[in-house]
Amino acid sequence: MPETLASFLARHRTAVYLGLTVLALLLLLGSTPRWCAVERPRLGEFLLARGLISEEQLSRALELQARSGEKLGRILLALGYVRRKDLYQALSDLWGLPFVLLTEERPDPKLLRRWPLEEALRHRAVPLGFGHDGALRVAVSDAPSPALEAALRAHLGAERAAFLVTTEWDVDWAIRAFYREPLLDRAVYALYYRSPEESAYTVFTPGQYLVFALGLLGTLLGLYLWPRETLILLNLGVNAFFFLSVAFKFAVSLAGALAERDAPVTEEEVRALKEEELPTYTVLVPVYREANVVGLLMRNLARMDYPKEKLEILVLIEEDDPETLEAAKAARPPDNVQFVIVPHGQPKTKPKACNVGLLFARGEYLVIYDAEDQPEPDQLKKAVVAFRKGPEHRVCVQAALNYFNWNENFLTRMFTLEYSYWFDYLLPGLDRLGLPIPLGGTSNHFKTEKLRELGGWDPFNVTEDADLGIRAAMRGYTVGVVNSTTYEEANNHVGNWIRQRSRWIKGYMQTALVHSRQPLKLLRRVGLRQFLGFFLLIAGTPLTFLLAPVLWGLFLLWLATGTRALEPYFPPFLLYLALFNLLLGNAWPFTSTCWRRLSAGSTPWCPSPF
Repeated sequence: MPETLASFLARHRTAVYLGLTVLALLLLLGSTPRWCAVERPRLGEFLLARGLISEEQLSRALELQARSGEKLGRILLALGYVRRKDLYQALSDLWGLPFVLLTEERPDPKLLRRWPLEEALRHRAVPLGFGHDGALRVAVSDAPSPALEAALRAHLGAERAAFLVTTEWDVDWAIRAFYREPLLDRAVYALYYRSPEESAYTVFTPGQYLVFALGLLGTLLGLYLWPRETLILLNLGVNAFFFLSVAFKFAVSLAGALAERDAPVTEEEVRALKEEELPTYTVLVPVYREANVVGLLMRNLARMDYPKEKLEILVLIEEDDPETLEAAKAARPPDNVQFVIVPHGQPKTKPKACNVGLLFARGEYLVIYDAEDQPEPDQLKKAVVAFRKGPEHRVCVQAALNYFNWNENFLTRMFTLEYSYWFDYLLPGLDRLGLPIPLGGTSNHFKTEKLRELGGWDPFNVTEDADLGIRAAMRGYTVGVVNSTTYEEANNHVGNWIRQRSRWIKGYMQTALVHSRQPLKLLRRVGLRQFLGFFLLIAGTPLTFLLAPVLWGLFLLWLATGTRALEPYFPPFLLYLALFNLLLGNAWPFTSTCWRRLSAGSTPWCPSPF
């Protein structure tokens, strides 16, 4: 006679009770065994069932997901099909976790003091406090990982964690709000704390003061004891420097002209890219007092030919600039645009803002654009190809810069000629010869983790990008160029031009002084060729700007008066050298530039000295 269920349970009562007890414990701990798990609906079906998206929108998003391989939620956000809050509420239901808004439930400041900023950024997790059951309540925007649980145990002693779901923007907002001082300290002093010898926080060292003092005293003594010989020697030194500078730039420009025949990235290579293989790309856009151009910025970025779900745009807005923030909100940017408020503090510089953005960047690659920039639509894809074709130690590729208002007046024409020469010949030549490349102020594409390894930008250097290019070379990394152009507006007023040019000269002087503190160490690290290239370009550029007006003044004085008072200081060989520098050194770079980029209408302007 078959055994009844009641008799079976009576005979095996202990085993049944034990099994039920184990199952109850597993359910309480959240470790439901596979055999009793309930299949959860997919995110798209869940949102569809709730009426948050339509069948057509889901089909479109799934089509893009099949092509790009990106998470469905990011695609729906990028397309504007679902609100961020609704998406994360749905995810909280799917994960079986409560939903929380950090603007309503604030973290415990005491806990945050023990939870390092690095861990908050790495895991995008914010501890809120301990619950009545002793579990640590933690807000997350991604599914919790074992690494996060281990970090919570190590720093906060939390044996049990109760996770709550919030939006990624809520997490970032909380980090910026509650870690304000550490963020500001990291953005300003991180490089100085790590490598004080590479920071412009201190410009002159005692050794440099001593060298300059000895040089000045020696010159004054020579002028007092041997005035004619000393002036001839100074004249020879200045003109010899100009000759070496002209010869160096001619050789580099020739290499850049030869590099024209080998385009770094072809159109076929761009078309061959598969969207599912494209990485996430972060775009940093620092803005300050630019409420009038934020709308244009949004339109320019919308033209980028890159999957929107893989494009993270961080607009960096200073805390004391509410006008730009309101204008940016009024432009109704797409959902992949996030406003990052930069804490107020000194120095208030672009590199400090970029360092804050770097802390929050999620992309594998990162690029900087200014608010008025108009990059060519396929520039990001070209940069990806350039990185993949380049060596592993390539940390950055620089796109060319030029001006869309080149024919507005004489000044904009001269700016355009200069930029065309710099980005079309000089930088490609430096790349071809393997010499350090001073980066421009925008359109620099980086490997994000390598950029963090370099310490980001120096907030105390006013040409922070040129300095970063040199620091990369000192650590064995290379900087390349990519054949794509970003267009911006040239200064069309003399006052703006003088201020900009003064800042550039100051920044190059800072960079030269910082990296010449230990010249022998620099020589050992980068080699003789790169050492000479650094000094002729970085130190030579401000010297050229400062010394050229003196030589031009002497020439104009002779031209206007015909004086013979200068003849004792210009022996024949020195006179010929000075004439060579005057004529060829000023004219040839801009004459050659016209034939590559500019229209025939620009040709008459090319020989103009600049």
